[in-house]
Amino acid sequence: MTSVTTAASDTTRAVIDQFNDAVNRRDIDGLRATITDDCIFESPGAPDGGRYVGGEMVNVFAEVMSMEGEGPFDAEEIVVCGDRAVVRWVHTWDHGEGQRGHVRGIDLFRVRNGRVCEKLSYVKG
Repeated sequence: MTSVTTAASDTTRAVIDQFNDAVNRRDIDGLRATITDDCIFESPGAPDGGRYVGGEMVNVFAEVMSMEGEGPFDAEEIVVCGDRAVVRWVHTWDHGEGQRGHVRGIDLFRVRNGRVCEKLSYVKG
C-alpha cells in the first residue's frame, strides 16, 4: 500500500481550487495556467462523452463560458487523496425565457507537477 503525503494532498487541493476559480471567473488564461499541455478532459454525455486534450479542453470550456446565462459550478464536496481529487458539484444556468436549470455531477481529477493532467466528468441524469 502506498503512503499518501499530506503535502501532495495540499498541493492537489490548491490546484483544484485554482482550476475551479478560473472556470467560475470565466478566466481562460487562468484555466490554461492550471492544466498540463497534455491534459485529458473527458466530458459528460452518453455513452462515453467527448475526449479532449490540452488546448482542445480550453476551447470546450471557452465555448461554455461564452454562453449567456451560464452559472457557476459550485463544489458541494471535495475529497483529495495524494494526486487525485473527487469534486461533487452542481452547475446552474438561466438562459432566460424559462430556460433555467441545474445538473449535478462529479469530476475525477489527477494532478501532476502542480497542474491538472486529467479531468473525467460525469453527470446525474
